[in-house]
Amino acid sequence: MPLPIDPSEKLKQIATGFALAEGPVYSRRGYLLFTDIRNQRIHKWENGQLSVFRENSNRANGLTFDHQGRLLTAEGGGRVTRTEKNGSLTVLAEAGLQGPNDIVYAIDGSIYFTDLPKGRVYQITRQGQVRVVAETAGPNGVALSPNQQHLYVADYKEGGVKIHAIDPDGALRPGKPFAPLTVDGLKTDETGNVWMASLDGIEVYTVNGEPLGKIPTPDRPTNCSFSGGVLYITTPQSVYQIQTKVFGTRTF
Repeated sequence: MPLPIDPSEKLKQIATGFALAEGPVYSRRGYLLFTDIRNQRIHKWENGQLSVFRENSNRANGLTFDHQGRLLTAEGGGRVTRTEKNGSLTVLAEAGLQGPNDIVYAIDGSIYFTDLPKGRVYQITRQGQVRVVAETAGPNGVALSPNQQHLYVADYKEGGVKIHAIDPDGALRPGKPFAPLTVDGLKTDETGNVWMASLDGIEVYTVNGEPLGKIPTPDRPTNCSFSGGVLYITTPQSVYQIQTKVFGTRTF
């Protein structure tokens, strides 16, 4: 199977000048949000214009939305928050956390997030309970399969991606090796392919763990995210986009 991108497509830089860009997520309202961890900002890119969505972001890293379109943020400063529609912040998890890294929203209303320094993957249940659902050396990126039955976790310290089956109550079964790659952030598409920000580009694997190819990037990518068939990619200094032949998995 070929990489699901037209060979004529090229990366397009849409923003640059950041200290450590991460966490891209596209809103159904028509704009992209992403973090600049070291400068403690969340940026907004809309209609080709860049603005600051939030200052003093507490080292915000991974971002996603819930089903109401509210922003969920894994803050490296030690908490997970939700930005309400009036702009206020609600703390969803904080006690015992060291450095929440990446986050994904499940259609059952629960939230999964990683805490890399703690070596743990957490779930916030629909009832608001925060519980550990997996432990691994360096959990970084996290993504759900299209059918919501599996969770992918990139272990940055071990240098591999694991796949966990999800039990009906949201608990995770022990992870199995999926890809022998050092990966930061990752996402899935509607066909089940996994798009992984690895050492020198976005590596794409099928649901069966077969490599499809790579999108080379000018710098080491940190994460990626879809808006329909457009893939957005963050590197430490810049944000890029490229058109694909598939649509990303929607979890909100």
